[in-house]
Amino acid sequence: MARQISGYEQPAGTTRTLESTSDGGRVKRTVLPGGLRVVTEQIPGVRSATVGLWVGVGSRDEQPAVAGAAHYLEHLLFKGTARRDATDIAEEVDAVGGELNAFTAKEHTCYYAQVIDEDLPVAIDLVADVVFAARCADADVETERSVVLEEIAMRDDDPEDLLHETFVETILDGHPLGRPVLGSQESIRGMTPRALRGFYRRRYVPERMVLSVAGNVTHGAVLRLVRRALGDRLGGDAAPVPARSGRARLRRTRTLALRSDDTEQAHLMVGMPAFGRHDERRYALAVLNAALGGGMSSRLFQQVREQRGLAYQVYSSVATYADTGHLSVYAGCQPDRLGEVTGVVRAVLDEVAAEGLSEAEVARAKGQLRGALVLGMEDTASRMSRLGKNELNYGRHLSVEDNLARIDAVTGDEVAALARTLLRRQAGPTTAVVVGPYAHDEDLPDELHEVIA
Repeated sequence: MARQISGYEQPAGTTRTLESTSDGGRVKRTVLPGGLRVVTEQIPGVRSATVGLWVGVGSRDEQPAVAGAAHYLEHLLFKGTARRDATDIAEEVDAVGGELNAFTAKEHTCYYAQVIDEDLPVAIDLVADVVFAARCADADVETERSVVLEEIAMRDDDPEDLLHETFVETILDGHPLGRPVLGSQESIRGMTPRALRGFYRRRYVPERMVLSVAGNVTHGAVLRLVRRALGDRLGGDAAPVPARSGRARLRRTRTLALRSDDTEQAHLMVGMPAFGRHDERRYALAVLNAALGGGMSSRLFQQVREQRGLAYQVYSSVATYADTGHLSVYAGCQPDRLGEVTGVVRAVLDEVAAEGLSEAEVARAKGQLRGALVLGMEDTASRMSRLGKNELNYGRHLSVEDNLARIDAVTGDEVAALARTLLRRQAGPTTAVVVGPYAHDEDLPDELHEVIA
């Protein structure tokens, strides 16, 4: 099969068909002048359409002085544009029964709208207006400052959210990826309208953006609506910005962190560095994660909850960024059981590192991943998200069939080799974090100190 040309290699003004399906589905990409990439998926038989404008800017792109700026902007852009105020924006989307929203992550921000197919012009015009023509007025900055501060306070009141933020900050210590997406109370209080407007002007440029649309649409119709909505903003000689790559240099110091909180449960997270999303071992890592703690049949669920009744919730998870990643295990338990839970988690990791997984476990994990992938593609919002992420993160389209084939190709030997690399005692866990009713590190059980020794 010929290599698929990437979105940042494709010449401006050209269109490529990336996938055609037997039911009449089409995936196409056009690179517009100025570098904006438009990717569409025509899905026969649906009556909805979802539009997403992806900006390749997230919290890792912020300087410490403006930590939280990308998320702050996500709030601010809905406060008004040159043509609409906040009420107009809300009334227009409500009038067609649609949804208009946004989210910010470590490496990107997405503004999206979901509507019935006949209201696609409204969705594209609203999203384009919000992203490209926001006023960022001083008064709106002050209004949203209070809202963002409330969001930070809400996160800090949720022990599991606080645990996750502390874990990421600890394991990625010193790296911009380790900073919270929301920023801090201090950085948000100190954020000036001028700093936010400067961040907006520098970062929100077409060459850093992907517009993905999925549903009962045609590529030509989407292009006409985009050109009408953006007009002369599409001009310029800029080329699309390539997908992020490189290799982050992370500290591997073994660390135990405690966030004292008057909670009924002790919340535990242990983990270790992994690798980024461009590493071909990511499929084996997905299988390993599913078998470790991805479902009710997983090792951790069976050992911690089903056989011993030590916790209600226990799971593992993987995060992959452009140049690094991590694997982690979460459990919530009664404070007097924290030591025993930690010991069982350590024993499960040791066993998998030494012996790998059984053939049945590998088969179940692959089946779980296949089912989740296919079932997750049943609505246009999921399809839009997949299109946008693939184009932004890889510069190319990865079909469902391609991903299913890569999952199926994972072998037990590959998973065992990866487990030895990541889980053996010499490698990790490198980080353990607890949120719970403990005043000092010395109050934590010995098993917790030993797990990262």
